[in-house]
Amino acid sequence: MLKFIKQNLETIDGVSIYPIISLVLFFIVFVTMVIIVSKMNKNKISELEKYPLED
Repeated sequence: MLKFIKQNLETIDGVSIYPIISLVLFFIVFVTMVIIVSKMNKNKISELEKYPLED
């Protein structure tokens, strides 16, 4: 199965840029979420952590 996919992807020009784009996109989203969570108000965090236990 992977041979079939790899063979098809090798025929596309410029396909090597997609893994780089996906890595950069993942890194940007991850860093953004870390910044948002680190700046979040502590009272809001304690309120959100009780949600799964409420009915």
